[in-house]
Amino acid sequence: MENENLDIKKSLEYIGFSEKEVVVYLALLSLGKGTVTQISRKAGINRPTGYHVLASLSAKELVKVSGKEPKQEYVAESPNQIEKLLQNKIEEDQKFINEARKIIPELKSIHNVIERPKVLFYEGKDGLQKVYEDTLTSQGDILAYASVEDVESTLPLYFPEYYKRRAKKGIKIRAIFPESPEARNRSSLDNEEMRESLIIPNKEFGFHPEINIYNNKVMIASWREKLGIIIESAEIADAMKKIYELSWAEAKRLDKEI
Repeated sequence: MENENLDIKKSLEYIGFSEKEVVVYLALLSLGKGTVTQISRKAGINRPTGYHVLASLSAKELVKVSGKEPKQEYVAESPNQIEKLLQNKIEEDQKFINEARKIIPELKSIHNVIERPKVLFYEGKDGLQKVYEDTLTSQGDILAYASVEDVESTLPLYFPEYYKRRAKKGIKIRAIFPESPEARNRSSLDNEEMRESLIIPNKEFGFHPEINIYNNKVMIASWREKLGIIIESAEIADAMKKIYELSWAEAKRLDKEI
């Protein structure tokens, strides 16, 4: 019997009764009816607390009050009232849900979504391949600064296939190359590899990491450190695209001079 009572208490607490409400409600059910003093004694709580808890149960329509002080008595309603109480709560909650659904579209329209930039790091030759694979998700032209001799010497077997796959996907690239024999050779394949390239003086503008700007991402491949980085940020990518356009304009002038 004690185990049964324990299970009942747990169930009542689970469906929303407070610990004090449980002991008072069970005490009143066993008594059928009683004064605050009788119920509190049965529940093992003090009289002021008994008043407070009985008022709460009365508000939930689980307890009925009859008579007046000092002979006021409390009567337990049928336990069927618990189901009715919960059903009413479901109906009330559904009203809240329906009301929320009405205003969610408006709330979305004024929601200022600020996404934190994501920065991903990849190490080793496998990591460098991963960052290049991500560039194949580009929805527009890739803007690139690239030292061709570093690219081809580090992953000589990967890039010929990469160039073909990029072209097959219809992803164009604009590239600025520091001058080198490898850069000249790569540039000669611009048409078949869907690339527009400009060559700039190596002495003044040579660099080793490659930078690709695409979608809302900036990819950096550090060949000497064998490190690939992808920065995903609409704001940073937009700034880098504008800086690239400035560089492209100057690279055109330098390419003509060479």
